[in-house]
Amino acid sequence: MEQKLSKETLCVQGGWAPKNGEPRVLPIYQSTTFKYDSSEQMARLFDLEESGYFYTRLQNPTNDAVASKIAALEGGVGAMLTSSGQAANFYAVFNICEAGDHFVCSSTIYGGTFNLFAVTMKKLGIECTFVDADAPEEEIDKAFRDNTKCLFGETISNPGINVLDIEKFARIAHRHGVPLIVDNTFATPINCRPFEWGADIVTHSTTKYMDGHATCVGGAVVDSGNFDWEAHADKFPGLTRPDESYHGLTYTKAFGKMAYMTKATAQLMRDLGSIQSPENAFLLNLGLETLHLRMKRHCENAQKVAEWLEANPKVKWVHYCGLKSNKYYELARKYMPDGSCGVIAFGVQGSREDTIRFMDHLKMICIVTHVADARTCVLHPASHTHRQLTDEQLVEAGVAPDLIRLSVGIENVDDIIADLEQAMERI
Repeated sequence: MEQKLSKETLCVQGGWAPKNGEPRVLPIYQSTTFKYDSSEQMARLFDLEESGYFYTRLQNPTNDAVASKIAALEGGVGAMLTSSGQAANFYAVFNICEAGDHFVCSSTIYGGTFNLFAVTMKKLGIECTFVDADAPEEEIDKAFRDNTKCLFGETISNPGINVLDIEKFARIAHRHGVPLIVDNTFATPINCRPFEWGADIVTHSTTKYMDGHATCVGGAVVDSGNFDWEAHADKFPGLTRPDESYHGLTYTKAFGKMAYMTKATAQLMRDLGSIQSPENAFLLNLGLETLHLRMKRHCENAQKVAEWLEANPKVKWVHYCGLKSNKYYELARKYMPDGSCGVIAFGVQGSREDTIRFMDHLKMICIVTHVADARTCVLHPASHTHRQLTDEQLVEAGVAPDLIRLSVGIENVDDIIADLEQAMERI
């Protein structure tokens, strides 16, 4: 009987099992192409009759090992690495949607994803309806149509730090015969495994905690293998009917539980090509090896910082689901009992100028666009990533005009608080 490995061990050893005399550390297969002895063997690969490597845009041994590790961490049947988290979310939805289709999404998601769904995918003929994730089920039900193909949400929203009720969203999605897709970037599979709560597909911006060191942009799509595409065959013809670009092959019949991931790789990656480079996958794997250690420290530090902020008279409000005063505290305890993430949203007393003055006087904590790596960093979305929006539009998107996104790193927490304290004195 095969031993079932813990998440900690999978972080270190998952995905790569060297044979006798092979490298102990996952190698970088920095090659675009792979050699075969016969034309017939190459033909079988192109017809998806045999698995193997022939061109890195489709598959690469380094990438596949890392994708396999992420799939194991999430408890999925398969995964695919992409060039960015944006590409992962696009592929996850586009794999089951086409022109004329519709999907439903929580309104409090990352701004880049919101724009992808609301603007860019609309240009492709795919419409998205955004809903309040905290609304009653019957309210969210009203957003669904006959041509709705999926429901989407983030485990912990960026930058609002709202917690998704995954079981509720799964119930709603399955009631309408569609899969639930969850972006699990902030929680990571160390703190939450959405498949265990009914989600069907998980995405990640691996750029964040998984890499953990701000070295490489990347993404991942993971499939649980649990959604029954054949039971809703008319909704998902791309999976359940013959694909003429592969000689009439039907993914669900040919690949069973791997149908969704095979189609994403063989069709979308073939045609759109947003592959992660093998070197980036190698660096991502180094980050994954310490993910279980870093997430614990991120959460410990963030909890102490959030408590310090909540007690500070110069702080107007704090959103962190580890605080008992937070509206998502109980949901966080349910889905993430060992900690959520290191990202805190808060606002300081005073004007927008006071917010900017506070941030400009931070010394160790840097102002960067990035979030969720080893170093503590800060961002004011209204002045930076969301500066094109009015205050009214910011509120609609779940981003308060005074919101500061603080990503707490793994440094000594006393140093982090000391830097915040000296900057607070400038307000």
